[in-house]
Amino acid sequence: MKEQDLFYLLALQRVEGVGDIMAKKLLTHCGSAEEIFKTKTSQLAAIDGIGTMLLKNIKDKSVFDKANQELHFIRSNDIKVNYFQDEDYPERLKHCIDGPVLLFSSGNIDLKKRKVISIVGTRQITSYGTEFCRKLIEDLAPLDPVIVSGFAYGVDIVAHQLALEFNLQTIGVVAHGLNQIYPKTHKKYVAKVEENGGFMTEFWSSSNPDKENFVRRNRIVAGMAEATIVIESADRGGSLITANLANDYNRDVFAVPGRTTDKYSQGCNNLIKTQKANVLTSAADLIYILNWEIEKESKPIQKQLFVSLDEDEQKVYDYLLKTGKELMDIIALHCDFPIYRISGLLLNMELKGVIRPLPGKLFEAI
Repeated sequence: MKEQDLFYLLALQRVEGVGDIMAKKLLTHCGSAEEIFKTKTSQLAAIDGIGTMLLKNIKDKSVFDKANQELHFIRSNDIKVNYFQDEDYPERLKHCIDGPVLLFSSGNIDLKKRKVISIVGTRQITSYGTEFCRKLIEDLAPLDPVIVSGFAYGVDIVAHQLALEFNLQTIGVVAHGLNQIYPKTHKKYVAKVEENGGFMTEFWSSSNPDKENFVRRNRIVAGMAEATIVIESADRGGSLITANLANDYNRDVFAVPGRTTDKYSQGCNNLIKTQKANVLTSAADLIYILNWEIEKESKPIQKQLFVSLDEDEQKVYDYLLKTGKELMDIIALHCDFPIYRISGLLLNMELKGVIRPLPGKLFEAI
């Protein structure tokens, strides 16, 4: 992006009363941020939703001084800026009406043609949540997804650490400017995250981690991902806000069920009960519902010589050899397995290279 274009976009962001939705409306009408400031008041007044106070604020010259200061910070600290119409702006976030006009990022983020999932949850993660998160990310690792979270205590930082452990790209979406890290105790993870991923925010360097910023941050976490996963949550919390936002964006939401007596399973159980989330018992559930393919390489998977199948896997394999292509639900019915069991079996068999998924959620033996 040209520096002059960025300067005027930054100035537009500092006009009081101009949020992301209004900014996009003005940009559509005028063609560029610079033209917004050059357009006559009478012409701006004709735009739907533009009132007298907003017209006055657009003519406030003090926004240019603020834009200059932030531009200096961006250039001095090698901050990358993504405009919402740029090719490298998160593709799914482009389709969110309230997505940020500008995103600021650091590190080595690459979202092109990538599977992106968000993992959120309580700041008081339990051993149950930690172990589930580990198993989930370990099983998803062959598909090389990008793991997005909020870099906060609890589920967030566990998800980031596990992504790094399994060599997956991870992105921390923060609720403040990139001149600081919150919480400060997580500074020790910054360098590792930026090696294979990085940090993303819509907030300027002058922004602190205020309470209201976390709610705004959550729409980015939900909007840029193909699916949002809630590992653990009490009956109230920021992760439930993220899940609701993901539903509003027509994204898949998954929740890990827990015992009815567990405090930090109440939010997940309620999401499932009210049909606002799919039940997530293993990586296989996610893979099936999102219709992801196990193989990463373009060449077809070849069956391993002398591959070892357990009794249940052999039963499924023999059935597919006999019938050819078949839906998972039909496989479960004829092989007499519950859905949660068959999904795990199929995942293991894909990893062993003896079956493969097909479009339409079909499976066939190799």
